[in-house]
Amino acid sequence: MPAPPISLKARALRLLSTREHSRLELARKLARHAEDGEEEVEALLNWLEQNKWLSQERFSESLIHRRAARYGNSRIVAELQSHGIDGDALQELKAGLAEDEVARCCEVWRRKFGAVAEDAEGRSKQMRFLIGRGFSQRAVKAAMRGYDPDEE
Repeated sequence: MPAPPISLKARALRLLSTREHSRLELARKLARHAEDGEEEVEALLNWLEQNKWLSQERFSESLIHRRAARYGNSRIVAELQSHGIDGDALQELKAGLAEDEVARCCEVWRRKFGAVAEDAEGRSKQMRFLIGRGFSQRAVKAAMRGYDPDEE
């Protein structure tokens, strides 16, 4: 005997029980299973937000917490934008991230390389790595100069 189909609400709660989701991301995942289309999904998302099961603020904080130790501001902000976070909330998050970007960049550099390369090719490789991770030029230059945020 086949199992009864899982309701849209049960699917949403199961997804939210594993980790925080953005409204856009949850809508995408639930749209495949909605019988009545977008109206049903939107109504469910509104209900989840009203009952504090779904929160853009919590999602943003969770994503930043997961990514901040490995990635720079531009990469984190791009990921937030891809999840539908924008406007004043995004500007506020950017300001919070900017405060410790240099320290995070130095820590990523220290874990990966430990010392500034002797030759220009090695230094450029280190710089490309950090820029690829989304760190700003200012943070990369500070890390390459051997800036230690713990000394301040």
